Order: sequence, then C-alpha cells, then structure tokens
Amino acid sequence: MERNLTHIALFAALIALLGLIPKIDLISGVPITAQSLGIMLCGTVLGSWRGFLAVLLFDVLVAAGLPLLSGGRGGIGLFVGPSAGYLIGFPFAAFVAGLVVATWRAPIGIAAFAGAIVGGIGILYAFGIPGMAITLGKSLPEAALLAIPFLAGDLIKAVLAALITQTIAQARPGALLSRA
Repeated sequence: MERNLTHIALFAALIALLGLIPKIDLISGVPITAQSLGIMLCGTVLGSWRGFLAVLLFDVLVAAGLPLLSGGRGGIGLFVGPSAGYLIGFPFAAFVAGLVVATWRAPIGIAAFAGAIVGGIGILYAFGIPGMAITLGKSLPEAALLAIPFLAGDLIKAVLAALITQTIAQARPGALLSRA
C-alpha cells in the first residue's frame, strides 16, 4: 500500500515537473505542453488504476489552485475553460493506456506505444474535443480541426512514452507495475 501511494505521488509530481517545459499557446486557448507525456507514462508504467489515481491526484491539486499546469496555471476555473475536457480526460487516458499495456501481450515497447496512442491520444481527444466544442461554442468538427496542431507532438510523446517504458522494463522489470 505504501509503495503504491509513493508511486502515485511521484508520478503526479512528474506530470507537474513536465509543466515546467514552456507551453505553446494556440488560438483554441488550449496550449501544447509536455504534460500529456506524463499522462501516458502514468498508464504505461504504473498500470490502469495507479495511473488513474496519480493523474486524479494531479487534477485535484490543480483544482485546489496549485499552479501545476504548464505556464503556472491552476484553479477550479480551468475546469470550465477550453482545457476542461482534456483535464477531465487525463485520468481516463492514463487508465486506458495502462489497460492496453496490461492486456496486450505484445513486446512491452509496442504495447506501451499502443497504450499511449489509444489512451493518451484517442481517449484524451475523446474528452478534449467535446470540451473545446462546448466551451468555445463550436461544432464537434470545428473543435476537431482546432485539435489537429496537437497530433504531431502527441505522436512524438507516444514514441517517447514507449521508449521510456521499454527502458524501465529492461533496466528494472519490477518497477514496471503495468505488467505486474
């Protein structure tokens, strides 16, 4: 139990740490950040439930007002703005990424890449695009067009998540909780 709590807290801190990398502001009001890499890693390394809880902890801290999002943003108001769908989708994205890694018996690098794509991109966009549509008063297709600039960077982050997860599996197999 104590080990699980430690991992959850460390990965919530990792997401916050990735927020120190400067954000790139887009016209949609949703910035490009490195933090979605942390969301992917929560799932691919910690597994579905621990990853979900790590990201949920991060979201709770942001909602409480801690400036943990890229650019020093925090507060409950973010959960009703253009980023709301993404923030709400973060824990579910980590959960699905972990579920894919745990259930698909492909080599860990391939499973982690698939988990990062399905969870960290697919599920995240499934929450983020409707969130942008609602908060910006756009149709779903219009909001989907606003999400296109995120795709290339998210694919790079999925590759990085797979490589990092594979490296952890090789160096410290016991530390890869998604397949424990």
